[in-house]
Amino acid sequence: MKKIVLIVMMLSVFINYAQKKNGTVYIEHPAIDVVHEFVKASVAGDRSKMASYLTNDFKAYNGTSTNQNDKGMDKEAFLNNQMVYHNQLDYYAIEDFPGSYADAIEYKKDNPDGEVWVQTWNLLKGVQKNTGVKIDAAAHRLYTLTKDNKIKMIISYGNGRVIDEIQSSFADRTNGTIYNHHENINTIRKMMYAFEKKDYDKAYSFYDEKARFMDSSSPTLEGKSLAEQKVIDKQIFDNYEITSIDVVGYPDYLHYEMGDARVVQSWWNINIVRKSDKKAIVMPIHYIHDFNKEGKIISELVYYNPKLLD
Repeated sequence: MKKIVLIVMMLSVFINYAQKKNGTVYIEHPAIDVVHEFVKASVAGDRSKMASYLTNDFKAYNGTSTNQNDKGMDKEAFLNNQMVYHNQLDYYAIEDFPGSYADAIEYKKDNPDGEVWVQTWNLLKGVQKNTGVKIDAAAHRLYTLTKDNKIKMIISYGNGRVIDEIQSSFADRTNGTIYNHHENINTIRKMMYAFEKKDYDKAYSFYDEKARFMDSSSPTLEGKSLAEQKVIDKQIFDNYEITSIDVVGYPDYLHYEMGDARVVQSWWNINIVRKSDKKAIVMPIHYIHDFNKEGKIISELVYYNPKLLD
């Protein structure tokens, strides 16, 4: 019996501790209205109106900063920063993240001045005027408001990559080398002409066993395995006779610095005859093949007009 009483007492203490309150969360609150009006002024580029919502000792912080000595931006610096978005973005907008809404939180503990926290989840949208970089990024902000509904502090969390892309786009830079002769180009030619000569074992030998195949005519662009692609190819070969495969222009091999990607782009006219009615068809086709370091094809993306086969 003692054990049962002790367990009940422990559970009671735990439940009381777990359910201890420290304030109230509101879905409607004057502080939320102030934040919404501040955001509207920000998008409109109304600097003076934005300033009217901020305290004189206002501070703004980057929530993802690793600088432990970050003193934040003061009121003037923050207002200048907000005007950069308005001045440099076409179609500038700040919208609620789908399914989200702002919360206002009034904490009881350690809150002698009766300040209110407002948290928002947004989508920041726009197109940078000079670079054409599109912004469609999630952002999260924490606002601290005084008892008289002035914004005292903002902590922002956002996607810095898109800003990095904008900054990088102001200067020209290279991203690898384009070759018009390369061993990977040779591989594509050997593979294509092996198909032309119906040497299917040789043609498939140039692919990695885990290669993925994608067709531009697929509504989902869903990748298929090598085994699945062989079945599709057989259906085509059973119904169409390849008479010749002719290169158009010349293939390019692109070795990218970013991601160390290895890509061959090639253009062809595949001349086929439909076996059912002996109709000759010229199929223009564009391939994008990705290679691994060992020189094997690891993915294939094909662009063509499937209506030509109807």
